[in-house]
Amino acid sequence: MSEDLGALCAGAARVLAEAERPVLEEHGLSMWQYVVLSALSPGAAPSQLVLAQQIHYDKTRLIALLDGLVAEGLVSRSPDPSDRRARVVRLTPLGVGRHAAVRDAIRVVEEELLAGMTTEERRVLRAGLAHLAHSD
Repeated sequence: MSEDLGALCAGAARVLAEAERPVLEEHGLSMWQYVVLSALSPGAAPSQLVLAQQIHYDKTRLIALLDGLVAEGLVSRSPDPSDRRARVVRLTPLGVGRHAAVRDAIRVVEEELLAGMTTEERRVLRAGLAHLAHSD
């Protein structure tokens, strides 16, 4: 009998989180901080609300998370010229560099974890996980 998909995903997430934790700690980031940097890496979020929705994070807790990233100089928040109540959130140059360094180190960890899989198996795994992750 095959394992339940939820159980498999939970187990895989636990293994990944444990493997990536030392990398994040080395770079002074939490997993959620890394998630924010990753979400902002393609470009600015038009508002904090949009960012919270993109990363599936509570909008009221996001403020404290962003405050820490702003204090570290990794992200900036500026008023949206078309809506002064909204804040545009973007990576700073320091944030771009930190994200790239962490992403590269995490890729090394991922390669080690997936070492027993063929290139095609890795492709299928990533495609299946992306489908599940974006199926809201």
